[in-house]
Amino acid sequence: MDKLVKVLLAEDEPSLGQIVKESLETRNFEVLHALNGEEAYKIYQNTPFDVLVLDVMMPKKDGFTLAKEIRQENKHIPIIFLTAKSQTKDVVEGFEHGGNDYLKKPFSMEELIVRINALLDRINLKNDVENIGIGNYTFNHTKQTLTFQNQKQTLTHKESELLLHLSQKKNEVLDRTFILNKLWGDDDFFNARSMDVFISKLRKKLNQDENIQILNVRGYGYKLIC
Repeated sequence: MDKLVKVLLAEDEPSLGQIVKESLETRNFEVLHALNGEEAYKIYQNTPFDVLVLDVMMPKKDGFTLAKEIRQENKHIPIIFLTAKSQTKDVVEGFEHGGNDYLKKPFSMEELIVRINALLDRINLKNDVENIGIGNYTFNHTKQTLTFQNQKQTLTHKESELLLHLSQKKNEVLDRTFILNKLWGDDDFFNARSMDVFISKLRKKLNQDENIQILNVRGYGYKLIC
């Protein structure tokens, strides 16, 4: 069976959101539905997705703001905006905030699905997808995957970013303060504890190769040895 395409749908109209969610789920998609931009961002931070479908006008955080924040962390994930607006300036603003496509309400599910699949095909055809060797694992930062002997694990965005920085400093110390400020925005105690949790998760995901270690270099940071 083909892998389900994972979609984050941010739509503040509950009835429309439910219709879109149920329609996509009958067509080989897995959908998580958020009712506002803040909720959508929290879900995005903890769950890997293949594509984002964002309503523009939402409470707490609008779709343009949400897309802009996500683009600061992830340049590759496809983003489709849903909107009742159709002025040229609105379309331009959507693309300026990192959108890949723009669908005007009301829309047909068939059109939404065609646009999602077109964006995913375009991503898959890109030649700049980089595979990084980590011991006997293959790490794909763009796709957020970690593969060992044809067994593929999906990483969250933050796991992927942290592993990328560790792999770029392979067998060297990754400065703790630098990575906290880079990925968490602050090097306070609570963020440091959060990073320790993510390091533990990566250790578990890399434990099939006994030659790989992520060492805690006390007072300095972490070292990926392989």
